Amino acid sequence: MSDVIDRPILAEEEAAKSRLRIIDCDVHPSIHAHGDLDQFLSKRWQEHLRTYGSHLRTPYIGTTPYPRSSPLIARRDAWPPTGGPPGSDLDFMRKQHLDPLNVEYGILQVLDLFIFSQQNLEFGAAIQRAINDWQLAFWSDRDPRLKASILAGQDDTQFAIAEIERCAKIGRYVQINVCPRANEPLGRRRYWPIYARAQELGLPLGIHVGGYGGHAPTGGGWPSYYVEEHQSNAHTMAAQLTSLVLEGVPERFPDLKIVFIEGGFGWIPSATWRMDRHFEAFRSEVPHLKRRPSEYVKEHFWFTTQPIDEPDEGKHLRSLIEWVGADRLLFSSDYPHWDFDDPRYAFKTPLSETERRKIFNGNARALYKL
Repeated sequence: MSDVIDRPILAEEEAAKSRLRIIDCDVHPSIHAHGDLDQFLSKRWQEHLRTYGSHLRTPYIGTTPYPRSSPLIARRDAWPPTGGPPGSDLDFMRKQHLDPLNVEYGILQVLDLFIFSQQNLEFGAAIQRAINDWQLAFWSDRDPRLKASILAGQDDTQFAIAEIERCAKIGRYVQINVCPRANEPLGRRRYWPIYARAQELGLPLGIHVGGYGGHAPTGGGWPSYYVEEHQSNAHTMAAQLTSLVLEGVPERFPDLKIVFIEGGFGWIPSATWRMDRHFEAFRSEVPHLKRRPSEYVKEHFWFTTQPIDEPDEGKHLRSLIEWVGADRLLFSSDYPHWDFDDPRYAFKTPLSETERRKIFNGNARALYKL
């Protein structure tokens, strides 16, 4: 692959000794080859994967709807010299990311095979189970810093519950991941059994951008360009936050903790202000809500930082952090993707030492019980 940049590790990338240790809440491991999943798939599904491949709920087979300027949306220097896609070589990940940036823990977010968006739900369930096992065998077992998430396809609720309970018995997963682009908005009651089980188990519910629910990703239809698709991630997260709050999920599950991942956090104030304003006008329509929407947001939701919406003036980012709350933010790098946020340069506005410790470490440590 010509995109491998063969360069020595820079001095500043050498193993850190004194900087604040980081909990990175969005690290993407990749499957080196589909054959890596064979040991976790039955013969029936191994043959299915080889014969029919991956079919998503979009008209596109084996690719995404938009040409991307960066292959596999990855950093050019993240292609391992041993071959395979970015994120598929643990030793290279250690050398390039975990060691030099002093990552104490990395929360794994698997995107391979668009597992939440498979047209064949039974096949989707099989590969979710396989990838849940693969995360432990290929990553967490080999490097205890890397913590796995339970992938649970919420459009087959019965299987999702079974998979959550199977993984929970193993006791080594730190959150349950569902997709923001499901068949219906996430506040719908059909998904509530998953939220109930997450609350009972004390596992946060992670919602990472991506996937294809069969619907256009914007309210106006399908975008023309990848940059529009990328921009729509914030719209999607705002829509799902609205659905979860207004349909009463935090009211019904008061101990459920929900984490929005890779959606940034610049959109939160305006979305919440709008909900509060409309709640005052239409509260009789939603009598199941006992408080203003912003109160639920500030108590039940966390947000990873990447991609940081960077205004020209740092004081505007400062105001944004203060409104959302330093207690609600979790640092994430999105390694090894092209818009990776380096923790050394991610914030244009100065943070106090207390804020730094919360955002880069303390909040995630408490949330994930690390």
